[in-house]
Amino acid sequence: MSNEPTRVLAVCLGNICRSPMAEAVLAHVATKNNLPVEVDSAGTAGYHEGDDPDERTVATCRLHKVPISSTARRVRQSDFDSFDYILAMDASNLSNLQRIQPNNSRAQVKLFGDYGDGKVIADPYYGGQDGFEKCYQQCLRYAQGFYKSLGFEVK
Repeated sequence: MSNEPTRVLAVCLGNICRSPMAEAVLAHVATKNNLPVEVDSAGTAGYHEGDDPDERTVATCRLHKVPISSTARRVRQSDFDSFDYILAMDASNLSNLQRIQPNNSRAQVKLFGDYGDGKVIADPYYGGQDGFEKCYQQCLRYAQGFYKSLGFEVK
């Protein structure tokens, strides 16, 4: 592997629920396992640009002792060349990312769930706390699967 860290961008629609949680979990797993990885998150829409993550996302991460610090932003064209992997939370965001991805860009755009059971991470925004817990559990499994797919050993 190269000496450069692997750069990963987690993407959902508004960048306040799923993708900041995925960012936090990916970063936490990387830190715990001393992996050379840099993680960020973004949304395909700019509805919440500049906002902090949803309080339920923050509460769920804190419950699991996962540090979270993120500011919502929209996906930029430059992301396709500055990240190695762009991980979409669902099929709609995957499709939107693939539609705007420049030809010959560096990033591999994938569904995050492909590193686990192949399922999408449903948007928990309009539901209860249990949706955020399910999102966390999926992010944890998919993060471990993602890192294993890169040849890293993870606990």
